[in-house]
Amino acid sequence: MPQDTAPVLFDRRLLRARQQRAERQGAATFLLERVAQELAERLLAVLRDFAVAVDIGTPGDALRNALAGRTGHLTQVDLPDSGGEPLPLPPQSIDLAVSALALQFVDDLPGVLAQIRRALKPDGLLMAAMIGGDTLTELRQCFAAAEAEVEGGISPRVAPFADLRDVGALLQRADFALPVTDVDRVVARYDNAFALMQDLRRMGATNVLLERRRTPTRRATLLRMAEIYATRFSDRDGRIRATFDIVWLSGWAPHASQQQPLKPGSAKASLAEAVRRQGK
Repeated sequence: MPQDTAPVLFDRRLLRARQQRAERQGAATFLLERVAQELAERLLAVLRDFAVAVDIGTPGDALRNALAGRTGHLTQVDLPDSGGEPLPLPPQSIDLAVSALALQFVDDLPGVLAQIRRALKPDGLLMAAMIGGDTLTELRQCFAAAEAEVEGGISPRVAPFADLRDVGALLQRADFALPVTDVDRVVARYDNAFALMQDLRRMGATNVLLERRRTPTRRATLLRMAEIYATRFSDRDGRIRATFDIVWLSGWAPHASQQQPLKPGSAKASLAEAVRRQGK
């Protein structure tokens, strides 16, 4: 029987072209640099060496620079343009897989996580960060309100983002041991909505949905969006807020040395007994 294929959501060739344009024009890297430094600090807390490491899809050199000296051989691997293409990683060939702000643009995230899991040696580690949660919720709300008011309809402008619970479930589905997820919320401030949109272009993070609107946005819609944004999401000094949720995920390839969960019924004392003892 033919295997089910994930729906194609993103134009990854367009994504790569916009990232390259951002590099040429002077990329806005504050978010990526923050994540790269945080990932390096999280790895410092892991008391083991990683001889063979792979960076999966991270744009630019921020992560490579942050991890200099922390790992052995670090190779960069691009995410495939098509969801049906495999990652070029042989089974049980790497000790560490890292990725920063790239996995949110993957059509088949469950498939990519499963491929990473297979590529890790036993007791190998995946540590990654991706955009998720309520990222750009303010911009999404304001564009939706402006389009509904000015044009009588709404078009998809910001990609759907995975939330913490979804990512945790995907790690378990891919058979990672000891999966951990958490969210780091970053609130950036801008002079106005147009300054935010300019920064998104310089991040190479503008709309790359296949179902995106193909005609230019009306000037009246843009102006109304900026007015709504300033009304709903500005601080006392007049500057607007923009939310970026960084979803962190980590998991290990299973190994006999790892802590194992207790089997059902194996506890030495019941919860009721513990509660009674605390009440004495």
